[in-house]
Amino acid sequence: MVRWIALLLALVASSAHADSLRLVVPQTQPVVGEMIPIILRGEYTSLITLETLTFPNSDQYDWIQLARDQWRDEQVDGRTGRVLERRIAVFPRHAGPLTIGPVTHHLTVVGANNLREPLDVTAPPLTLTIAHFPAESTPLSARSLTIEETLSAAPGALRDGETLTRRVTVKAEDTLPHLLPARPALREPWLISFAAPEQRTMQPTPDGPVTTVTWEWHLRPKTGEPGVLPAVAIPWFDTAARQMRTAEIPAIPFGYASFRDNRTGVDHLPTGQISAALLAVAAGLIVGLAATFAGLSRRRRADMLRKLRRLSPFDPTRRRLKRAARTGDLFAIRRAGERYLRRRRELGLPVSGRETAQLDAALYAPARNAPAVGAEMAVAAVLRHG
Repeated sequence: MVRWIALLLALVASSAHADSLRLVVPQTQPVVGEMIPIILRGEYTSLITLETLTFPNSDQYDWIQLARDQWRDEQVDGRTGRVLERRIAVFPRHAGPLTIGPVTHHLTVVGANNLREPLDVTAPPLTLTIAHFPAESTPLSARSLTIEETLSAAPGALRDGETLTRRVTVKAEDTLPHLLPARPALREPWLISFAAPEQRTMQPTPDGPVTTVTWEWHLRPKTGEPGVLPAVAIPWFDTAARQMRTAEIPAIPFGYASFRDNRTGVDHLPTGQISAALLAVAAGLIVGLAATFAGLSRRRRADMLRKLRRLSPFDPTRRRLKRAARTGDLFAIRRAGERYLRRRRELGLPVSGRETAQLDAALYAPARNAPAVGAEMAVAAVLRHG
């Protein structure tokens, strides 16, 4: 009887210290494109001579390995064993359920009578729920995102015939090169633009990849008439603050200094000529407004239309936002709010950047930290800060 009890205890002990592999994932509520850090942790008591561990590919996510495998001796349940840790970063491509695994570690171990034998240790699959990206723009999630710009000369005071070199570098943490936006097109009717090949690099670190993209343009005005290169907005989801942000490539004035220096002002004209000129302009505006508008350059026509849109009391995005509020769907309100705020940015109307902070926290912060936000409160925040 004692012998059978000892044998049973030995079997229980051996099963308690059996070789194992598992996926370790933090408790988060990831959105599309957000980095999910995963640790593959293996605990082994067998004597391993060969091993192969391959993380599975999928059309549901992108992934990279962040650092070399770490093998070490460690006390596991009071017994010394070999521990493996492999750091993986997964980037979901779609919203909804995401299944990762199973993952199998193929081992060759020393068995009975010192003979080598194969052993497969498998980590069971796990399923995560991926939230929709909180804006209608291309998903871009990062722990931080910065923009640096360098100019070869003062863009608004170029020498005649001078070409401006503009270089913009976008640096983001915890994202992949192909997830950063495409190079913006700098096209204006009065501009000659040549774009150099872009450079995209990625540096893996144990905490996540650091990705950089550099864009370079060579720009020259077609005429001496000054213009403005508009700002370029890059919306992105801040995974640390759990809210949307907008990075911006700033607008710059553009033109030859000689055009400004050679202009003459109406204040140098005699008073009689000034009065006659003003009467002629007024008559021209009244009689030929439509013809004048049709004869404007594309850039000036766009500026006039933008000003008219700013003055117009009709805002279709505001109506859609209030319509979304009646549904009570916070995700629908988030999308409508993004359209409303994007329109304001395009028209140069004031936007603080904090309009959706409370709503983002309710949708994407961990459940224990998420504030209670109702539909009316969310819409009021967007309209109040707008």
